[in-house]
Amino acid sequence: MKNYINPLIILSVILLVVSCSDDFLERPPESEIIPEEYLYEESQLASYTVNLYGILPTHGNWSFGTFGIDADTDNMADMDYDNKYVPGQWRVPQTDGSWSFGNIYNINYFLNTVLPRWENGEITGSEEGIEHYIGEAYFFRAYEYFNKVQALGDFPIVTETLVDEKEVLTEASKRNPRSEVVRFIISDLDSAATMMMGTSPDGNKNRLSRYAALLVKSRVALYEATWLKNFKGTAFVPNGSGWPGAEKEYNQGWQYEAGSIDAEIEWLLDQAMIAAEEVAGAYSLTPNNGVLQQSVSDGENPYVNMFSAEDMSEYNEVILWRDYDQGLGIVHNVPVYAMLGNYGVGLTKGLVDSFLMENGLPIYANGSGYEGDDYISEVRENRDDRLWLFLKEPGQVNVLYNEEAGTHVTPVEPIPDITNPSWDQGYSTGYAIRKGLNYDGAQANNGQGYTGSMVFRATEAYLNYIEASYLKNGNIDGTAASYWRAIRERAGVDTDFQKTIAATNMQIESEGDWGAYSAGQLIDPTLYNIRRERRNELFAEGLRWMDLKRWRSLDQLINNNYHIEGFKLWGPMQEWYDDGILVYDSGSATVSSPTRSEYLRPYEQTGAELVYDGYSWAMAHYLDPIAIQHFLITSENKNLSTSPIYQNPGWPLSANEGAQPINE
Repeated sequence: MKNYINPLIILSVILLVVSCSDDFLERPPESEIIPEEYLYEESQLASYTVNLYGILPTHGNWSFGTFGIDADTDNMADMDYDNKYVPGQWRVPQTDGSWSFGNIYNINYFLNTVLPRWENGEITGSEEGIEHYIGEAYFFRAYEYFNKVQALGDFPIVTETLVDEKEVLTEASKRNPRSEVVRFIISDLDSAATMMMGTSPDGNKNRLSRYAALLVKSRVALYEATWLKNFKGTAFVPNGSGWPGAEKEYNQGWQYEAGSIDAEIEWLLDQAMIAAEEVAGAYSLTPNNGVLQQSVSDGENPYVNMFSAEDMSEYNEVILWRDYDQGLGIVHNVPVYAMLGNYGVGLTKGLVDSFLMENGLPIYANGSGYEGDDYISEVRENRDDRLWLFLKEPGQVNVLYNEEAGTHVTPVEPIPDITNPSWDQGYSTGYAIRKGLNYDGAQANNGQGYTGSMVFRATEAYLNYIEASYLKNGNIDGTAASYWRAIRERAGVDTDFQKTIAATNMQIESEGDWGAYSAGQLIDPTLYNIRRERRNELFAEGLRWMDLKRWRSLDQLINNNYHIEGFKLWGPMQEWYDDGILVYDSGSATVSSPTRSEYLRPYEQTGAELVYDGYSWAMAHYLDPIAIQHFLITSENKNLSTSPIYQNPGWPLSANEGAQPINE
């Protein structure tokens, strides 16, 4: 459906807490094409909710799209470091930030307007269609609230469009404890799943379905269950030690709906398992035939092509994807960047090392058969297909069809240009991926790509079930085992996951995988391999930061800096580069010094870089700070302590200041 991303309505973007200058919050969203009597027809409901799809992450132009979201984690690194790994550099903003209500307002306007009309039989059209689009609105409200929980934790639950009066808006700014917000999100997702059709109404998986709601429900429930489990007793959970919500009278006496935090965790894990199992039962995995197509005669590999197809509707596990159309100007530049250095986003050594051998053994285990990493070709040899297929190697073919059609075609994968500081041309780590690469040269017109963008795929449900069931039951049940074997079989890896668990050395794994930790402690090998499977299956799909936060996998960086590394530059691969290009002993260095590591360290070229000594962490950084503007607007006489809003743990009530230590 091509109008998936074409706005038909110009929606108002409004902060809930604003200065009270007029009655703007009482008015419907403005547009020249909205008639007086709007939202009385099924088609109008469909047009309104289609504009909410911009909430979802999809490919934007002049970036590596969704494949670049995992940058600034232990999985992927771009051309510059992130201030969140430099305590003191991430600071409380004066204005803006994650505390905003524009999308929530627009969704509430729709629901407040449509629900009474629907109940009174005032909306024309098919009942199934009307219910579906109402379900979409519930889905998007849940999705937006989940974004708020991830960024801010506790957050106000607002279900009405409010009048523009300071007293009303200040009252509505009271933060609901995060577990209460998650219950609200799950309720909205249940409504969405009940009301939406089992298949996308456009017949092309370009609009939501019941299974999209169930997948996100499993994601939300697992997120909160693991957050509560890993942050239990701290200021980051309601009623934990130092929880700032306890300072507000309106939170006094608050209790978990299940009765205790442990019971709440159990309930959430149940919800995650039930929802994930329904999705997994409805969607099989797209097959992988093991072919890396390098000529027309090789035949195609559905698993590889799924990530860069023009039409993703034909692939089994795709639940929702975004369609693009060059003729309509709905385009992006992912195919061009996929033929080069991925817009400066490269895989880390830690991620590459985490992939198993075909025989199911870690690379360091006796008998693994690992060839080493002197060359990228050796790194890929006899490895998990997800590395062998998707890690690009110099000399491989990037274009098989219409080679002359595009203006920015890179027919053959070049030697990684690690000294080029350009995001367009440079390689940050030396390791670049094939996800997003389409073999059609016609896709390589600059800024004119029209491959699809994956939003949800069912494999995540398989992984969600495996993790939730292990955390709840302490073992791998039959359903989880069948899902795990299916994922490994598709990846071309020995399906005996117990063999992998037995060969896992947690100390070695911790050197390149933040997910080896929770709360600064190494986890058990079974849980680690569940996390490894998730990491290897979903890399470059935008979920890594979410996982690291819910696992509380960054505490160890507080006292032990972590060095982001790429490929083994200071070995035989240095011979790829001309004399004088690899400069490391002056202020104009182009690469990191071999005295620091054999491996390329993209952020350690000169001592002027704030992360020259590695990434660090502050506990406060697990949540965003709330901008001071929001406290000022809702306070009395600019006394910030009178605001119903409270700041997140470790963040001060002063603009332009960094996080403070939190005593655990």
